[in-house]
Amino acid sequence: MNPYFRQERPLWLKWAIYSLFLLLGLVLQTLPTAGLFGIKPLFILPLCLIVSLVEGEYEGALFGAVGGLLWDWAAGRTVGLLTILLLAVCFLASVLFQVYLRNTAGNFGMLAALAALLVLSLDHLFFYVMPGYPSAAQHWLREVLPLAVLCFPVGLVARWVVLKVHLAFHPEEQ
Repeated sequence: MNPYFRQERPLWLKWAIYSLFLLLGLVLQTLPTAGLFGIKPLFILPLCLIVSLVEGEYEGALFGAVGGLLWDWAAGRTVGLLTILLLAVCFLASVLFQVYLRNTAGNFGMLAALAALLVLSLDHLFFYVMPGYPSAAQHWLREVLPLAVLCFPVGLVARWVVLKVHLAFHPEEQ
């Protein structure tokens, strides 16, 4: 076997595993079943965030853009808003953690919840407030706020899974 291929195999295999997790998150996020207290948690956003923290800002931003594109497509929204938001949030989160914060479970859970609040509030602004729906404030309280809170535990699970995969391909970082 070509030694160059052997060197690159873990790289493409790692990204294939991340992509499978992204597809699994998309499926779980769009299942028609009722989630916790009637609210289905987000899986794509915390997964994209933790991948951007462990893999770097540029790779993470690209992975976030792909995750946002899938989320846009699955939600039936205009393609682009969630793509751009996840690209920016993943890039900024990675830089923030490299410069200011440690990658601990608590810090990441708070980041996932705050990023979800930001992304979902902007989505709410463009698709509920600006068109002038009369019950936009109630929708934000009933849907957006609980979804952001649920991103904390989902983010902790995503962090654990992605760190296991990352450390399997980079054992020197243990």
